[in-house]
Amino acid sequence: MEKSYISLTEAINSLKDEGFTEDFNLCDAGVENKAKKKIHKAVDLNVVKYYRFEGQTNPDDSTILYAIETNTGEKGLLVDAYGVYAGNVSREMIEKLKLR
Repeated sequence: MEKSYISLTEAINSLKDEGFTEDFNLCDAGVENKAKKKIHKAVDLNVVKYYRFEGQTNPDDSTILYAIETNTGEKGLLVDAYGVYAGNVSREMIEKLKLR
């Protein structure tokens, strides 16, 4: 059974304990690991888990936390505060991050 979390902070801390320690950010080419100065294309990513958190005052203010593993073994987290459709993101990345 998939674990559920009350808050985004609780989820981040728990997933870091599970080894998802890298910090990923969306970029035009895929996701970027700024600490390692490396960009991973959508085809090189596997979304292991995701959690959705809705805003307390407005359910449309959603945040999605993705636990991602790369084909090189990096495990990290991507926080998407507005939904992947809000930014300038490739079609491949939108497909990779589509909630199923």
